[in-house]
Amino acid sequence: MKCSTILFLKFLLLSNFVIAETIPTKSKILKQSSDCIKDSQTQVCKELVSEIEKLQLVVFDQNRFKCQSSLLGLQSEIIEAYYLKNFLNKRISFMIPYVIKNC
Repeated sequence: MKCSTILFLKFLLLSNFVIAETIPTKSKILKQSSDCIKDSQTQVCKELVSEIEKLQLVVFDQNRFKCQSSLLGLQSEIIEAYYLKNFLNKRISFMIPYVIKNC
């Protein structure tokens, strides 16, 4: 029993270490999002989607659901801009003002 408790505590500490990665700032996300929506740069936009996912988890733990929903919408716009870059000539973000307001 003592061994399993120690293993559980080690797992808990290691999992918190992984979660403790750097979370990008809101201004950095907004700047990169605007750039990605205007001109979808392959690697930058892929990384941004992942960074927004991390931030969504943080705000979810804080019960900030409006912010989480706004981030999800922004993430969707980035994915859309990335995959539909050949179909859309001019893209604008509808979600950036909501991220600013709710986060």
